[in-house]
Amino acid sequence: MAKRIGIEGLQVDTGLADFINARALPGTGVEQAAFWKGFAALLTDLAPKNRALLAKRDELQTRIDGWHRDRRGQLHDPEAYKAFLTEIGYLLPEGPAFQIDTANVDPEIAEVPGPQLVVPVTNARYALNAANARWGSLYDCLYGTDAMGSAPPAGGYERGRGARVVARARVFLDEAFPIEGTSHADARRYIVKDGALLVDDLPLVQPGKFVGYRGNPKAPDAILLKNNGLHVELVFDRAHFIGGRDQALLADVQLESAMSAIMDCEDSVACVDAEDKVQAYGNWLGLMRGDLAETFQKAGKTLERRLNPDRTYTAPDGSALTVKGRALLWVRNVGHLMTNPAILLPDGSEVPEGLMDAMVTALIACHDLRKTTGLRNSHHGSVYVVKPKMHGPEEVAFAAETFDRVEAVLGLPRNTVKLGIMDEERRTSVNLKECIRAAKSRVAFINTGFLDRTGDEIHTSMEAGPFSRKDFIKRKGWIGAYEVLNVDIGLECGLMGRAQIGKGMWAMPDLMAAMLEQKIEHPKAGANCAWVPSPTAATLHALHYHKIDVQAVQRKLAAGGRRAHVDAVLEIPLATWRRWPEDQVIREVENNAQGILGYVVRWIDQGVGCSKVPDLNDVGLMEDRATCRISAQHIANWMHHGIVSEARVMEALQKMAVVVDRQNAGDPVYRPMAPGFQGIAFQAACDLVFKGRAQPSGYTEPLLHHYRLLAKA
Repeated sequence: MAKRIGIEGLQVDTGLADFINARALPGTGVEQAAFWKGFAALLTDLAPKNRALLAKRDELQTRIDGWHRDRRGQLHDPEAYKAFLTEIGYLLPEGPAFQIDTANVDPEIAEVPGPQLVVPVTNARYALNAANARWGSLYDCLYGTDAMGSAPPAGGYERGRGARVVARARVFLDEAFPIEGTSHADARRYIVKDGALLVDDLPLVQPGKFVGYRGNPKAPDAILLKNNGLHVELVFDRAHFIGGRDQALLADVQLESAMSAIMDCEDSVACVDAEDKVQAYGNWLGLMRGDLAETFQKAGKTLERRLNPDRTYTAPDGSALTVKGRALLWVRNVGHLMTNPAILLPDGSEVPEGLMDAMVTALIACHDLRKTTGLRNSHHGSVYVVKPKMHGPEEVAFAAETFDRVEAVLGLPRNTVKLGIMDEERRTSVNLKECIRAAKSRVAFINTGFLDRTGDEIHTSMEAGPFSRKDFIKRKGWIGAYEVLNVDIGLECGLMGRAQIGKGMWAMPDLMAAMLEQKIEHPKAGANCAWVPSPTAATLHALHYHKIDVQAVQRKLAAGGRRAHVDAVLEIPLATWRRWPEDQVIREVENNAQGILGYVVRWIDQGVGCSKVPDLNDVGLMEDRATCRISAQHIANWMHHGIVSEARVMEALQKMAVVVDRQNAGDPVYRPMAPGFQGIAFQAACDLVFKGRAQPSGYTEPLLHHYRLLAKA
């Protein structure tokens, strides 16, 4: 049992109390007594409001379930359905036009489109890699992936492949930074003369894209270029194994890649108690102080990773130029649903975890805000918090109220904390304009999330009938309308030039050629950021932002007055053809079951919140609670409507447990589920499916947390 200490009526885990008092508070300018008094008051006042908002979710869901049950067997009436949602307060009237007035937003968020990473903050190495992914080697990313159409060779460096990489990089340079009268492929000498870049004595077609250099202007060590707001550094080194064989001595092309990164306390982590939360908060503290470090073994050597410094250059006019070396960091708090035993309220109940995250992550960010020198996150005095899984404007307003209270306790100016709204729950999607209005002085980010959005779609309309197979759900009209509406509402509410309008994750980290082909659609759609699963993917996705001027796309969309409508978003993606052959049904169920098991077994047994899980074809897919949610809800929906029996689902789970065991055979700490099928992880996966219909909004967290705590005990 956890040891606790009484503070201002709260019962606080001693590990968390020690962390806050000894590590988080010193250096923030916030007095210990004032912090705990304000924190206790915030929790006491806001926890009942939090519970009331969750009760309203349940009430609305009960009424929606009843409406569908009463009409079972009838054709769906979209107009009657919309009127019903309006009557019960699920769908709210849209208010007058307005513009957000969020101030002091850093340029990585407001002005420069680019990739965005999401990583579990509990893993220090991943967190550092993401922060340092502001810059990446195009040469390394092309060579080490299938981006050019084939997988990298095993063994040492292959010169033929290296030559193709160099040629491909030169093509990119010609597209983004063309030279008058020649090509980068033919270039032999890059020099700086009278503040201009000359390549074989020829200027760039757009000379203003040259923004700096390092070293001797007659033989620079580096040239800094800029296109669509993103920097590119040409690195010259005659001693380098590539540069030494290059006619221009070009050793690498470095791209400014992940402009921002989300340090995740939510979907990609497994934090169920004070011990886990201290690990998460501790890494966030290291990032905000700038002293986070991690040692690890690679190729028989012990290496240390720290935050990268800023990069310095000489500008064309001879002045000093500094370019940031790290991504701008957001922190993702948990949503309103979950509680955590790290703190008990005066009535003995667990603290709402989102309220605890709000206070502690903002406190930690004060270390960055107080800096005047050194490695800084925000140069504009802001703290960036992504808030997920909010249902409608009332819940967004509650988040804004929470941060009002947090700022008052910490002595921060009003609206220091900027809010990222995840548009991933149905009631938020259909009321997005009013959600933004509820935090119009804080909003710095809206982002779609297809998987959570689909999971909520299935749960909300569970009683309406059986849903299509998962691949076909993506092809229905509602998802396209949802994605378009997110951009349209964002532009209409003035996010252009002030905030990020984002798109979701590329979930196949090993398939970079496919990503290069497909993910360009995100900037084409007007999204000025989109999620990627790795630093390598960030560098490759950055190529899309050089091809597409997202700000020009946004201006065109805004001027054209395009507007998607809620009616299309309210379409329920039910199956129109329901006479699937049994083998097709079982294949769908097995695919869902395999994904659930592959994810849950690591979550429960190892505390791994985000995994690259091989699918049935052994293609590695990024799995987190959002993917688990949709798979569990999909099976639950099909069982509820008689598409598949509970017995056949259990057969599928047991069969797929054997597959997952095989796929993890090389992991020395993995605990097999077969042949007994009695382990905690297998039971958790079964409950997610068989009890899925009863879970609040279909979320996986309550069951996952319950079984993880059992496993830890």
